Amino acid sequence: MAGDILIIDGVATNRIVLKVKLLASQYRVRPCATLDEARAEIAASLPDLILLDISSDAEQMHAFCQSLKADANTNLIPIIATGGFKTPRDRVVALEAGADDVLTKPFDDHILQARIRSLLRGRDARQELRMRDDTRTALGFAEACNGFKAPARVVAAFTTNPLAPDLSHLSQTLENVQMTSLQAECLTRLDLNSGSTDLFLLDLRAGLSDDNVLFRILSELRTRSTTRHAGILVLLPEDAHHAAAMALDLGASDTVYSTVDAAEIRHRCAVLIQAKLEADALRRTVETGLEAAITDPHTGLFNRRYAMPHLTRLSAQSRKDGRQFAIMVLDLDHFKSINDTYGHKVGDEVLRQTASRLQGNLRAVDLLARIGGEEFLVAIPNGVYHARTAAERLRKLIGGAPFFCWPRPTRSPRDDVRWCQPERRTGGHGYG
Repeated sequence: MAGDILIIDGVATNRIVLKVKLLASQYRVRPCATLDEARAEIAASLPDLILLDISSDAEQMHAFCQSLKADANTNLIPIIATGGFKTPRDRVVALEAGADDVLTKPFDDHILQARIRSLLRGRDARQELRMRDDTRTALGFAEACNGFKAPARVVAAFTTNPLAPDLSHLSQTLENVQMTSLQAECLTRLDLNSGSTDLFLLDLRAGLSDDNVLFRILSELRTRSTTRHAGILVLLPEDAHHAAAMALDLGASDTVYSTVDAAEIRHRCAVLIQAKLEADALRRTVETGLEAAITDPHTGLFNRRYAMPHLTRLSAQSRKDGRQFAIMVLDLDHFKSINDTYGHKVGDEVLRQTASRLQGNLRAVDLLARIGGEEFLVAIPNGVYHARTAAERLRKLIGGAPFFCWPRPTRSPRDDVRWCQPERRTGGHGYG
């Protein structure tokens, strides 16, 4: 997972050591000794993540975090605060100032790498949702009304009975929360389809006989449609570094050790619940609020009205962070002959099956839209090489199997589907 990481540390040795470790993981690294240097680097190009040492001047560093989170251009950049953190309260203060995570020195390298991967994944998901919400605004739709806010649903799973005191009191200290508890081993057998859970608390501080139990639970929760978007906070024994790193890579939203106090657990729970509720609201905006206006009725894909403003936003974001993206225009040549030979109902079914095949072989972050009669547009947040590979895969997908449309199948349009390289131009327009 490539990314641009900004290191802010006043000690040259620390900067060098971190840079070497991150470069070995294929990250781009920009080390800074002072906040002034960091501000200049951020102004020149937004980083994907910031590693901030707060040992030298905690108050100044906290103010820096607050300023980044208050700015709409930088508030999605994850911040990992590192330092000595002499008291548990010091960690909570850093989190309240805007740090997305805190690591007490010396920290395990595997944990650092897993934290970075997890935060970058979360940032990409939030950025995509934010971009789609901005597109909705650009289309001129009003913001959704804030209706009745139901209590957040929290499920606390434990390995010891009863539930630990610092967790049993969360329902009183967290605002508008409905909490239930059960044995951790019961999670994989629990029927969670009756409603959406906002946060899972997995209290494994007493230990597990087998770490694979935790890994199975995480895999199960991330697989189910009703729980895949829920926040997951895993509490682990102090020395469970391997389990913590694996948990983050398998989909845990956050992990903490048994050394943290109740205030930090409460803060992390509140952040995860709020993030889940905000993401749900943004998803509902896209899925329901705009469906009629921005969805092609024949294929269920986004239509031109959605795609064009979204491409404008994507282009602006690309210029801002320096990341490449690629656009493909897919066209079914001689599609008119299908309509003429078999009728428009069969032609519509071919379009629906084409859309289904394309959608099933693209990622959630890729944009797929129908922009014309038999023309489809794909926007991929990668460079030309990945786009060419994807284009060839999609070409084979469409041309490699027949389209079965009742009462009789149409021929496969294998000879009618082509993609042209950027250097091949017609009328001044190239497609790649």
